Amino acid sequence: MKEYNITIVPTNNAKIIKLEANHFLAKGNYEYKNIDEAKNSPLAQQLFYLPFIKTVYISGNFIALERFDIVEWEDVKDEVAQQLVEYLNAGEPIVHEELNQKKEPVTVYAEVTPNPAVMKFVANKRIVPAVYEFKNIDEAKDSPLAQELFHFPFVKEVFFDENYVSISKYDMADWEGINMQLREFIRDYLADGKEVVSSEAIQKKKEATQQSSVQTPYDETSQQIIDILEEYVKPAVASDGGNILFQSYEEDSKTVNVILQGACSGCPSSTFTLKNGIETMLKNMMGDKIREVVALNG
Repeated sequence: MKEYNITIVPTNNAKIIKLEANHFLAKGNYEYKNIDEAKNSPLAQQLFYLPFIKTVYISGNFIALERFDIVEWEDVKDEVAQQLVEYLNAGEPIVHEELNQKKEPVTVYAEVTPNPAVMKFVANKRIVPAVYEFKNIDEAKDSPLAQELFHFPFVKEVFFDENYVSISKYDMADWEGINMQLREFIRDYLADGKEVVSSEAIQKKKEATQQSSVQTPYDETSQQIIDILEEYVKPAVASDGGNILFQSYEEDSKTVNVILQGACSGCPSSTFTLKNGIETMLKNMMGDKIREVVALNG
């Protein structure tokens, strides 16, 4: 069971304090003006039993409380924080989010990719803020949707980017027999407002990206290659259900090493794309600095 800690954070409004938790509390944003409005939040209902609570706001990893004028926060904030810690660590419910959620209209369509083993399922909404690739169910511990997809016996790999899911299948299945089943499953999952990738994983990736950009000062040639890949190659690769990552540039051999993900990984036409597309483009734009482009995993 999670162990909760609470940090009291002052705000610009003297009547409002922010109580930050060390774990996620709610997916949505919830504001309650009284106990009747808080029917779907047992935690908010408990807080309204305190006579000085005027408004309860729950979002992400924090709770904001607005008080009536009968008390000052300085006199009661520690007691409130302690009660909140005890409530959370007792495993009591915070918000019954399913009671507050209505299915949103989501459409998903299937799109073929150059890789016959991969199908791209495109939604009419953004589903992830960054690229995520899962080779098996063990790697998918931070993605509830990927875990569910791996329960289908024909799903081999799962790849997320922006508004789509690329699924790699085992040879035992034909797309004609499983396409509709997967499309409807993904559509219903997204319509229910369920989590695609955990908020903790999203935050970790964001921090890792920021740290990497600080710790990895690329040389001028490498940065130029990255800029070309980002501007000219990635959009085309993404439209095919995949992704390309710059790995390294070897100045001595003039070799560019890249990593292919999603539909591009293991695609029969990926070698052709590398040699006749990406490699040719880099040679044309960067001259004799480039001799060849090599995919480390495909």
